[in-house]
Amino acid sequence: MKLYNMNLSNFATKSRIAIYDKGLNIEIAAIPGNNLKSPEYLKLNPLGKTPALDADGMIIAESEIINEYLEDKFPSPPLLPKTAEGRARVRSFTRFHDLYLEPPLRALFGQLNPKSRDEKAVNERLTEFNQRLDQLEAMLSPNGFAAGAEFTLADCALAPTMFFATNMLPGFGAKPALEGRPKLEAWWAHVQTRLSVKKALAEMGEGLAAMMKR
Repeated sequence: MKLYNMNLSNFATKSRIAIYDKGLNIEIAAIPGNNLKSPEYLKLNPLGKTPALDADGMIIAESEIINEYLEDKFPSPPLLPKTAEGRARVRSFTRFHDLYLEPPLRALFGQLNPKSRDEKAVNERLTEFNQRLDQLEAMLSPNGFAAGAEFTLADCALAPTMFFATNMLPGFGAKPALEGRPKLEAWWAHVQTRLSVKKALAEMGEGLAAMMKR
């Protein structure tokens, strides 16, 4: 198997964390042509997004589908609880992340340059993102990881985006993402002790440093 990946992508990092946590022998490969829109990559994944998993000839796109596939294919060690209720709780986090938490943060990526920044758009997206962080604060378990005492796909999804949040918001003059959110602050400290998360976030950090140099 092969994961087509960009280290700075939070969605690709989501899948790398799952791969690392399960100890899977999956090749982490660069995007063909080093461009999501390269003809070579679009032939593999017409969506032109990262990640994509080559599962012995079957191309699986979208990070959450990849992670669910890996859970089905390699159920041990588990990243989903055994009960239907526990699985629903984990999936409520992964769905919340993809549909509600991540989009307003992503909208800020194009506003990083102060010289071309649209302050009105920035303020709107920051307001929305802070509302989502407040909702996440209310959702988080007080028992270590996002959905409870066990590390799950919820943590795989949230950790890479929180890497961006904690690194980006100060650049907009916004209050830190963890400020006034004690459960989020405790979760963020705890989740970074997980070896799979530590490894993947270090790769994101290297990718961010390389981008800043450019």
